[in-house]
Amino acid sequence: MLPEHEALLILTREQFPELHGATCEVETILKGASDRHFYRLKWQDGREPMILMVYTLARRDNPKFVPATRRLEKIGAHVPHVMAFDEQRLCVWLQDLGRVDLHSFDQKPWSARQPLYEATLREAAKIHGVDEQHLTATDLTELEPAFDEALYEWEQNYFLDHFVGGHLGREFSDAEYADAHGALQQLRRRLGRLPRCLVHRDFQSQNVLIQGEEAWLVDYQGLRLGRAEYDLASLLYDPYVNLTRSERGSLLRYYAEHRGLDLAELREVFYLCAAQRLMQALGAYANLSRNLGKPHYLQHIPAAVSNLAEVCQEGPNLQELRAFFEGGF
Repeated sequence: MLPEHEALLILTREQFPELHGATCEVETILKGASDRHFYRLKWQDGREPMILMVYTLARRDNPKFVPATRRLEKIGAHVPHVMAFDEQRLCVWLQDLGRVDLHSFDQKPWSARQPLYEATLREAAKIHGVDEQHLTATDLTELEPAFDEALYEWEQNYFLDHFVGGHLGREFSDAEYADAHGALQQLRRRLGRLPRCLVHRDFQSQNVLIQGEEAWLVDYQGLRLGRAEYDLASLLYDPYVNLTRSERGSLLRYYAEHRGLDLAELREVFYLCAAQRLMQALGAYANLSRNLGKPHYLQHIPAAVSNLAEVCQEGPNLQELRAFFEGGF
């Protein structure tokens, strides 16, 4: 066994004295772009496996995972149960929800995927049911900073710096992009004025685990106030999977009916949030591939650009944004 794994087992047995002497296999779980490390602890005596998450303080949202878990459990959302927490050693032991995520169903027929997406939207609705008025000042200290015009602008600049400038090599400050910059300003101002609710923030297919016909959420340490449509856009315009326009429309209609919302109003803000989210994603893919040594994220850029082009066609006052990315991946 690797020395690192032996050290992790020592820490685990300190938390769970009943496991002293129990044989365990430690499996390293490779997960996305996170700076956290995950391990599956598989006990040989028939006990249920558990997940050990070891995090760092390099990201401000990492310590928010446990408070976010407890908050989501209180509203009945499906999230992994925290079995133990060592705040000093930055370790969290979690219920093991298995290996199957929503992304793994991408090649299945829509008849198999649709109920899983609908189950996922029902979990989202639980989170979105908590609006700003339900949260105290103390509650807000446990969340990441809320979406406001400044945060939307930060995401837009992330897109401009890393994707438009870094990846495409375009001088986006040139006069030819003046109308596109005006569209960005209009977008962030409009979104920043809208009322907010609790949102997951990274609500994509790899952050949804599937058990039977139920959806379970992970990677929600970025929990904050924002627009529900931002989460919906993260899921329905996820560049990691293939959803048709008809399938997206069906799921958006399902969510509106589930929450008793006006579909036309939901759709209008949905496209605005989709443009915002896809620009953020493109900035991330470019930054991860160019600057952080993760070139495999380049493969997701064409799908994200294609999705953004569609959104700019569908949404109000988004056409000018096409100047930033048209004709290049």
